[in-house]
Amino acid sequence: MSGPQREQNASAALFERELELKTARQAVHRLCGHVAEGRTRLGDLLLYSGEAGLGKTALLTEIRRHAAENCQCTVLFARGSESARSVPFHVIRQLIQPILAELSPDERQELLGEWHGIVGPALGIVPPAGQQQDPQGVRDGLDWLVAQLATTRGSVVLVIDDAHWADAESLSWLTAFAVRLRETPMLAVVAYRQHELPDHAPQFRELVNGRTSRPVQLRALTPDAVAQLVHDAYGDEADDPFCREVWAVTGGNPFEAVELIAKSQDRNLKPVEESAAHLRGLGSETRGSGLVSAVEQLGAPVLRFAYAAAILGTEISPSMAANLAAMGPAQAEECADKLRKARILKGSTDLEFVHPLIGTAFYRAIPAATRTAMHGQAAWAVTEAGQSAAAAARHLLEVHPDDDSELVGKLREAAREHLAVGAPDAARRCLERALREPPPEEERASVLYELGSATLLTSPPTTINHLRAALALPDLSDELRVDATYRLSQAYAHSNQPREAAEVLLTEAARTPAGPGRMRLQAAYYLWQGTQVDEDDSLDRSQRISELADHLPGRDNAERALLTLRAFDALIRGEDAVRIIELVDRILVDGHLPKGLNWTNSEWGFELPCMLGIVFAYTDRLDQAEELFKEAVSDFEVSGWRGAHLAFANHFLGMVFRRRGELDHAEELVRKSLKLAKRLGPNLAIKWDSICSLIDILLARGDVDAAWAVAEENGFRAPYSPAVILPDAACLAGRLLLATGRTKEAIAELEAAGRKLEERGRHNTLWAPWALDLAVAVASDDPERAKALADRAVRNAAIFGTDTAVGEALRLAARVAADPEEAERKLGRAVTQLRRSPCRYEFAAALVDHGAALRALGRTAEAGERLREGLAEAEKCCSEGLVEKARTELAALPREEAEAEEAEANVR
Repeated sequence: MSGPQREQNASAALFERELELKTARQAVHRLCGHVAEGRTRLGDLLLYSGEAGLGKTALLTEIRRHAAENCQCTVLFARGSESARSVPFHVIRQLIQPILAELSPDERQELLGEWHGIVGPALGIVPPAGQQQDPQGVRDGLDWLVAQLATTRGSVVLVIDDAHWADAESLSWLTAFAVRLRETPMLAVVAYRQHELPDHAPQFRELVNGRTSRPVQLRALTPDAVAQLVHDAYGDEADDPFCREVWAVTGGNPFEAVELIAKSQDRNLKPVEESAAHLRGLGSETRGSGLVSAVEQLGAPVLRFAYAAAILGTEISPSMAANLAAMGPAQAEECADKLRKARILKGSTDLEFVHPLIGTAFYRAIPAATRTAMHGQAAWAVTEAGQSAAAAARHLLEVHPDDDSELVGKLREAAREHLAVGAPDAARRCLERALREPPPEEERASVLYELGSATLLTSPPTTINHLRAALALPDLSDELRVDATYRLSQAYAHSNQPREAAEVLLTEAARTPAGPGRMRLQAAYYLWQGTQVDEDDSLDRSQRISELADHLPGRDNAERALLTLRAFDALIRGEDAVRIIELVDRILVDGHLPKGLNWTNSEWGFELPCMLGIVFAYTDRLDQAEELFKEAVSDFEVSGWRGAHLAFANHFLGMVFRRRGELDHAEELVRKSLKLAKRLGPNLAIKWDSICSLIDILLARGDVDAAWAVAEENGFRAPYSPAVILPDAACLAGRLLLATGRTKEAIAELEAAGRKLEERGRHNTLWAPWALDLAVAVASDDPERAKALADRAVRNAAIFGTDTAVGEALRLAARVAADPEEAERKLGRAVTQLRRSPCRYEFAAALVDHGAALRALGRTAEAGERLREGLAEAEKCCSEGLVEKARTELAALPREEAEAEEAEANVR
């Protein structure tokens, strides 16, 4: 296309776009103006929607030019491609790679820091390391990198054209990042076709259709605008009927109008009414099959080269297109030149279609059999050029199934590369296509195993289906059968189906030969069986695992796994804490997790270290629990595991701070965990854990209304999670109902919880304090029952034996004491116990309760001492409710002291 024609095409697309340009320029100036004035820069999102040819690309080109030339912005640009939409991170690489290309490897390493190994493979600057990346970790790393660019490179404008053709991974990142734009100094400008938004990106569809988004809908040109285009090309000799017919034929589409006018000039049509009849025929040559037919007139080799270019799609290498079109370099250059003159292709080093409409027209015109054959040739050419299996995958996906084992191997290799860059959906597509080839019968089970493993982090239900299918086949090796079963159990468990997890392990363990594999399955069985709330044979299972583990010295990880499960089971059963810690000490190596049982080990999973940390937290070894869970957060962040793994780590670290009494820090961590859990999907175990912990923390802080709001917002009601939650969900629900004055509902909830726990021998009063809360609930109507409940809870706490358990049980039991003197004695003992405990909230509560009891007995001096100490501790804990109670009690002391002195004076 000549220079004047390009200018006319661009100006045509910008006809009647003055308002859109004004709005965009204002947004750019706001961004740049804040920089110049030293004010906080606020980001923004501009969305442009329009059908093909309405000028989205020209509008974005002008915005890019204005931002770069007039405002000296850093402009990041990318364009979606219909042919490359299956290539993960294709759009993101276009955005970021030009900036990274300016840097040396050391500078890139410095820029990315700890994210280098996580996002580097996705950006194409670091070879995939082989380990599966968590896609959420990759998205978080991209967030960090783009935010860094926005803060270090002045004003940054991010422009994405044809977003409807963007790959799923890039759209997923863009959608999530768009929420942060208001707090990031960056302007994002995105153009797309509304009616071609992809099914694989529902979140992006929600973004552009949401209430907070106001996309600008581009309209076709008016007849007057098209007439102006005609006059610009022909001058005053163009008459009105001719101009009206150009508008009628093109519907005011800027691209088609310019092309039609250009073809009219090529055919030497006079711009008068007599020529108008020829315009419809010419118009058909500007789009679809008419366009292809017009190129066909240039010769079969030219059409073949155009087909090859359409297969390659974007960044078309002339040599690769020549290879695909089966012609030499000289003939290829001749064909490319003819296609440039026909306004089909542009560029030299790399070719591209003048407009995406043209590329689509040629791609769809290729006969189906020819198209699939050419994709096969393209895959071979890409591989021969030294590119990876992942690069060839987009072509392999389009090849017809043909029982080709070599193709299956390439697809499996591509899937591994996709997993290593954090693109499990792309891996899934490759493996599903491999199954359709199909693979050799002896490899089918392995492909199913790989397919199930690929979706473990992102879609546990999909993992379940594929791994069950793999296990139903006879060709998995013994090692893969064990690993597939273990992963299947994890998928069930994290889908809130612990019963199914245990059942599949029990079945497979029975058919697995004795040895490490069988012991691994047995350990996993006890893991998921023991974390069921409604476990049927809880007592028998506890007995079996006790018999298996109690004598083990912890020589290897199989033994250590059983010891971990035994310790956790003993914890929720409320057995002697000294004995529990003795079991735990056999597991650790020099006080640390042993190799192979660390947080990121895939053989045993992260659940066993979690159990160890929980045991530490509930046996008053909070320093070790904190160290362990901080290590988890660090390991998961470094490894890029920022989905469920990081959510669990933050939740359990928050639990440690809740036990320690640092309620503000605990709430911050648990809210972070809940936020992570919500973006993973509904009904996951981590969501239940986070909700329960948050409600528990808010109750401890005295904010009952906020706790109730969290419960309502998140559907916290029966039936609760089938997996064990800390604190116990049903017990917590009873406590929440009691705090809100719903006593009858609380009694029913706590009685039901108590029956289940008692039947299963679970007596830990810290994890599940149902009896103590029930005692308070029934005390006014049935004091004898209340006393019996409280006494039994105190006995159970004494068996467990930690200072926290005994002290907290005494504190709560004092609420239903027979008389004030008994209540004061129990609270005095509670203070003594809890003073030795690391759990400062419980200590503060005991101090305040004891002070109130002393005041009630008229022992005001002692009461004042206790209450002042309790107030100080409550303030450190950030328990506003406890602070208010302490202050209220303290405020009553001077009045009572004065009244006592007055009474004594009267007696005298």
